[in-house]
Amino acid sequence: MTRLVVHVDMDAFYASIEIRDQPDLAEKPVAVIVPGRRGVVMTANYVARGFGVHSALPVHLARQRCPGIVLIPQRMDVYRAVSAQIHGIFAQYTEEIEPLALDEAYLDMTKEGRALAQGEALARSIQADILAETRLTCSAGVSVNKFLAKYGSGMHKPGGLTVIHPEEVDALLAALPVEEFFGVGPVIAGKLQAQGIHTGADLRARSLPELQAILGAGKFAPRLYDLARGVDERPVEAHREPKSIGVEQTFERDVQTREALLAELPGITAQVAARLSKRGYVGRTVVLKLRYEDGTTVTRHRTRDEPLATAAELAQGAAEVLTPELLEGHRVRLLGVSVVNLSSREEAQSPT
Repeated sequence: MTRLVVHVDMDAFYASIEIRDQPDLAEKPVAVIVPGRRGVVMTANYVARGFGVHSALPVHLARQRCPGIVLIPQRMDVYRAVSAQIHGIFAQYTEEIEPLALDEAYLDMTKEGRALAQGEALARSIQADILAETRLTCSAGVSVNKFLAKYGSGMHKPGGLTVIHPEEVDALLAALPVEEFFGVGPVIAGKLQAQGIHTGADLRARSLPELQAILGAGKFAPRLYDLARGVDERPVEAHREPKSIGVEQTFERDVQTREALLAELPGITAQVAARLSKRGYVGRTVVLKLRYEDGTTVTRHRTRDEPLATAAELAQGAAEVLTPELLEGHRVRLLGVSVVNLSSREEAQSPT
């Protein structure tokens, strides 16, 4: 049976809620921020995005790029309440719901016996229900697997709906830049482009052994080989919980001193804190990751009794395990900070 997967993605979710609640902001550039000395943007509306304001951008840069921007501190309780409304709507259509964040999810409607031909009408119905109940818009993608559905939801934002039929997949993916394939970040994209692989057509022209020679013998080369052909067998996993939330930064030039790495920590941990906040989590263990110039990777961790959530707490924990001994005789190519031992904010605040 052909699968029917819908990916729903709210449009500028946090900023749209603020504009809904303050209609006089409708035509203004707006960003929702994590406040603080090193505050970062969580999301921006489409007016602000036109000025180059995007998520994880430091607040001071947002002000520079868009001097008239309206900056609004996050209201996570409000966003979570609206997210609950949206997921309640999803549950009216299927039990197979995989939330990716407060503002997006996959829905698999195959078990309900629905065919791909019904996908457009179902997605439009979901969009209409969300608009009626929350006064917010969303974009949706409909196709036969998660990769194609998610790609479709981003094609015509905001408020768009794209159905990708099997007969359209080859031509669509042939022209797709490699950096837009699921899981391809800047480092992997650079490796592929260095070998003359720039599009899906270029990927399909290479055999699996050739991709493995470029990307290594792990699982990613076979996955990318399949994605280039429109194949994605990943199931929609209902109620999936993340095991970790983190951010990594690869340096253009290797870093040689502890002081230079410490200077990078606040920017990285601000992004981690924003992701934790967006998804409603805290953690008890901060993990520091270093990758040396020879490719060797080391990790160190620190566990706290109290939940970790703020950028300052995460930076302090990472700094404590970033000992001078880790740098002896090494240059650092990559620095990462992640949080594990996750729990929801509600669970962390509940009395024991």
